Amino acid sequence: PIPCVPWQSQLWTLAVTQLGGHPLPGNKMSGQARLPVLPSRMTLAAMKIRLVGAKKGFSLLKKKSDALTVRFRGILKQIRDTKESMGKEMKDAAFRLTETKYAAGEISYMVTESVTSATVKVRLRTDNVAGVYLPQFRDTIDTSAAAVQSDLTGLSKGGEQVRNTRLAFTKALKLLVELASLQTS
Repeated sequence: PIPCVPWQSQLWTLAVTQLGGHPLPGNKMSGQARLPVLPSRMTLAAMKIRLVGAKKGFSLLKKKSDALTVRFRGILKQIRDTKESMGKEMKDAAFRLTETKYAAGEISYMVTESVTSATVKVRLRTDNVAGVYLPQFRDTIDTSAAAVQSDLTGLSKGGEQVRNTRLAFTKALKLLVELASLQTS
C-alpha cells in the first residue's frame, strides 16, 4: 500500500462516501459519473464546497416539497368539504326550481329574454406556493343595472320563487367555481 498523508485519506473518504465515488478503481456504480479526485488540498477544499452546495440544494428542495405536500393535503380536505356541500346546494337549487315552476309555470323563456349580459364572471389568478404557480379561479358578481333588471323577472306571478331560485343557483355556481379552482391546483 502507498502511504497517505492524513488529508489525502480524508479526501478519499469524502469522495467515496459523500460524492458517490467507489473505492475500487475499475468498478463503476450504475448510472453515476465518477469524479476525478486527485489527492491534493485544493481538491479537498473544492469537494467540501461542492458537498456544502449539494446539502443546501437538497434542504431547499426538501422545504419546497414539504410546503407543496402541506398545500396539497389542505386542498384535498377542501375538495372533500366542497363536494359534500355541493350535493346539498345542488339539491336545494333543483328543489327551488321545482317550486318556481309550480308557482309561476314555465319561466325559461322569461329568464332567457331578461338576460342581457352575464352577471357572474370567472377570473383566473395564480397563487405562488414555494415557487410553483397554482391556478385559481375567482367569481365576480356584476351588480350593474342589467343585473338588477333580472330581479324583476316573474314579478307578475312567482317573483319571490324566481328570486329564491336565482340565489340558490348563484350559491351553487360559487361552489362550482371553488371546486374547479381546487381541482386544477
